[in-house]
Amino acid sequence: MVSPVATLSSGFSLDGSFPYKSIIFNPMKTAGISELKEELQHRQAKEITELCLRLARFKKENKELLTYMLFESHNPEAYTESIKENISEAFKEVNTTNLYFTKKNLRRILRQANKHIKYTSSKQTEAVVLIHFCSQLKTSGISLQKSTALNNIYLQQIKKIKAAIAALHEDLQYDLLKEIKDLEFGI
Repeated sequence: MVSPVATLSSGFSLDGSFPYKSIIFNPMKTAGISELKEELQHRQAKEITELCLRLARFKKENKELLTYMLFESHNPEAYTESIKENISEAFKEVNTTNLYFTKKNLRRILRQANKHIKYTSSKQTEAVVLIHFCSQLKTSGISLQKSTALNNIYLQQIKKIKAAIAALHEDLQYDLLKEIKDLEFGI
């Protein structure tokens, strides 16, 4: 059926509006996790290997996650230490001459740290890595009082640490809460 408003060859009507509210190209419905899990259980090991390799080709993040699961997941403590070392190295390169660039550098460091935390899906790793980030920030000499944005970044990480610690076993909570008390003192 033709719209009562005449349309030009470009697809716009004579009154300047586009006759179609939205054009979305989505040829298939995305399956849920449970559907994917059930389908993967019916596949052969060779097929699953091919699917994983094909998935790894599409995004760098998929390849990094697959690398973590295959090579690093057996030793989470060493992986956590490597993340902490990367954070320490990145703090050495933070531009402190301008608060704008300092904020950008800190957010870049946090983005990388959070990506690696997500791979482990461990609240303990999250707490340890973020405590290390906050301690590096506190000892870096960056003045958090000069910038509300920098102070908010710091306080947000403290909140995330507390939330991660709350999900841990009591013994781990005690040790990590002692470390976070030092970070909170003098904010």
